[in-house]
Amino acid sequence: MKRILVAEDNDSNYLLMTFILKGRYEFFRAVNGQEAVDKATVEHPDLILMDLKMPKMDGLAATKQIKALLPNMPIIALTANAFDSDRQLAMDAGCDAFLSKPVSASDCIQIIDKILN
Repeated sequence: MKRILVAEDNDSNYLLMTFILKGRYEFFRAVNGQEAVDKATVEHPDLILMDLKMPKMDGLAATKQIKALLPNMPIIALTANAFDSDRQLAMDAGCDAFLSKPVSASDCIQIIDKILN
């Protein structure tokens, strides 16, 4: 089963992601950007769902660090900021796709499946 790192500091958003991913993928959590970098480099997940607003290190900085170390690691940005400028910042940081919160389960699964298969 494919493994997904969910980098999300908000408990309710993490619970929503577990509901969406359960039974389809294995998943584990990072609660800030630095932890996401650490877990990505040690655990080597198949994909990362990256919240962009997190403590200690934001998702953009974490994405840049992960991509520098693991250039082929797929990262999907998750953010409540749905402006085109936010999407561009995420893509410029190295994200492979972009999802706006609240996340639609069908959109999330569709994008993950497209990237992993």
